[in-house]
Amino acid sequence: MAVRIGVLTSGGDAPGMNAAVRAVVRAGIGAGAEVYGILEGWQGAVRGGDHIRPLAWDDVSGITSAGGTVIGTARCDEFRTEQGRRRAVAHLIEQGIDRVVVIGGDGSLTGTDVLRAEWPDHVAALRASGEITDEQAEAHAQLIIAGLVGTIDNDMVGTDMTIGTDSALHRITEAIDAIASTAASHQRIFVVEVMGRHCGYLALMSAIAGGADYALVPEFPPEPGWEAHLASVLQRSRDAGRRSSIVVVAEGAADRQGRPISAADVQRALSDEMGEDARVTILGHVQRGGTPSAYDRWMASLVGHAAVDEVLRGDREPQVIGVRANRPHAMPLVDAVAATRSVTTLVEQGRYDEAMAARGSSFVQMHKTFRRLSEARARGPEHATGRRIAVMHVGGLAPGMNPAAKALVRLGVDRGHTMVGVEGGFPGLIAGEVREIGWADVEGWSSAGGANLGTQRWIPGEEDLYALARSIETHALDGIVIIGGFQAYRALTLFHAERKRFPSLAIPMVVVPASIDNNLPSLQMAIGADTALNVAVESVDRIKRSASATQRAFVVEVMGRRCGFLALATGVAAGAERVYLQEDGLTIADLKEDVDTMVDAFASGQDRWLAIRNEEASAFYTTDLLTRMFEAEGRGAFSVRGVVLGHVQQGGTPTPFDRINGVRLAAEVTDWMTDALASGQVVHGFTTPEGVRPVRDLDDLVDWDVRRPKEQWWMVLKPVLAALGSRPVA
Repeated sequence: MAVRIGVLTSGGDAPGMNAAVRAVVRAGIGAGAEVYGILEGWQGAVRGGDHIRPLAWDDVSGITSAGGTVIGTARCDEFRTEQGRRRAVAHLIEQGIDRVVVIGGDGSLTGTDVLRAEWPDHVAALRASGEITDEQAEAHAQLIIAGLVGTIDNDMVGTDMTIGTDSALHRITEAIDAIASTAASHQRIFVVEVMGRHCGYLALMSAIAGGADYALVPEFPPEPGWEAHLASVLQRSRDAGRRSSIVVVAEGAADRQGRPISAADVQRALSDEMGEDARVTILGHVQRGGTPSAYDRWMASLVGHAAVDEVLRGDREPQVIGVRANRPHAMPLVDAVAATRSVTTLVEQGRYDEAMAARGSSFVQMHKTFRRLSEARARGPEHATGRRIAVMHVGGLAPGMNPAAKALVRLGVDRGHTMVGVEGGFPGLIAGEVREIGWADVEGWSSAGGANLGTQRWIPGEEDLYALARSIETHALDGIVIIGGFQAYRALTLFHAERKRFPSLAIPMVVVPASIDNNLPSLQMAIGADTALNVAVESVDRIKRSASATQRAFVVEVMGRRCGFLALATGVAAGAERVYLQEDGLTIADLKEDVDTMVDAFASGQDRWLAIRNEEASAFYTTDLLTRMFEAEGRGAFSVRGVVLGHVQQGGTPTPFDRINGVRLAAEVTDWMTDALASGQVVHGFTTPEGVRPVRDLDDLVDWDVRRPKEQWWMVLKPVLAALGSRPVA
């Protein structure tokens, strides 16, 4: 008998669970195992019968875009008892299952590990009572488990993100954007309560993404007298010209005596301190619902694929499969759960810095950055540095440019610098399209798509450097921050090379990476890439639904130039059968194999077939040619449509991640620029999450000919796509 793997979802639902289930089922089948769905979580195992059923390849088709979990979830009191767990063991062994992938929170994973530890005793008892045979007892002597963390709170220590968090952040940020517009209309304060009983990730990150004024999180309770501090922050914001205020409260927020701070408490404080009649919005379970984001789909697919490898190897203690730097990361289940639960203990003991640190360095950094932004205001003349720092955009439009520029301006003004906006990229700088930008001038930029300062792909050649240098002198610029893509990096290398010939170029300059192509070095995600990916995935969802009543294949072209990130991530997130990348090339032999696979799939009853094509995958095999070739080979058995998504991928409202990423990098650049100006250093650099690197490093990191980094982390998704998109040959 083949190895049998069970998969279940337990505890609260989280968007992206379905993508994880699909990954486990298809990766398991591809590895030669049989996969069974355990319906309604551990309750299904306790009940047995039809609650444990085999899942075939087609059973999980088209589920990645669905919210919730198609195999159901429930909290099971019976499973908390020894007798209930023994019934679960009997039912699993009856189906030949001794490997289980559990998708849930720390409670679900802890309960699963309890069952694993007790398994031999349950097997012995069931054998002694005659409920299982000797052969069954020997064949299933131990339970092998792997955990995937599915919870919107992002409260598991040891993983960068949990399944569902990004989608919940989308829901919250959309709500804050909507609330902010009505709040501004009435010059009103809104208090928004979000989920997070023990973890403030959603509250903190949504406050940053939504441009809120204040946030209360469980890990760092406010000092006594927080009511007065809150009022002073909001009042200074109003005095600076803001028409509205948003306060975000995590449901588990409390003061330093452990007394809960609810949204209603904040409302009363604002009434007492400011005489304001604030409005309260409690988002509730809307945060759990809705279509999963692109990240929650491809990340869940990645870890689901890795979980199958983990249960099939079965040679180490139970692991939780999370992500680190967008790659699968295994950690001992017991250690991960213990570290997660210790955060609450640290808070109760008043060890707030340790509680924050347990959430990770990024959480600590973003908390500090938000507090700086929350209290950033124009300083008096006594704090002015006399330094003029220009902010500009270069290259193609990337959603998230505006939030990054806003953070740069406000943090720079707070440091005492004069911030200068350059309209229209380098042509604007040469033409003198330069203006000072104050704190209030960037109000509302957090949620704004496009680039309010304008952007141009054109970069100066050697013949343009004199005019550029003169403009820098004329406007007395002491430093330049360029938010942009590959052209910005190219320009930076030119300025660095010519700095001795043109002394005006010998000022601190730094590039903040912004490109939907995600083709920039030394970072996981450039500003704009996540938004473009979500637009592509949402578009493909609609395209697939258009064929709900017919058999149809689609060839969808996405942007990315010669970088495969958008195509590959879209393919995994949208459930594509095939992705064509420039990195791989494309031959007639590849196409013949794909045609044969497509024809066989439709002949076996499949309704849809999806190929994603990187826009420069091949100069010869265009989207139109592929469409007509597939249509011809289908011989009328199915229809084929080609779609070029085009510049829609550059539009739209920036996602929470792109906003947060822009703020993170802006804070880093503000500190770097301030230090460089204070020390008199002439440094040209580019920003990475680990710090600003000198321009001389670029040649080691970039393949200039194909305009992409030499190391492409997203290639880790290729085996995932191959395993989940290609039906195993019988």
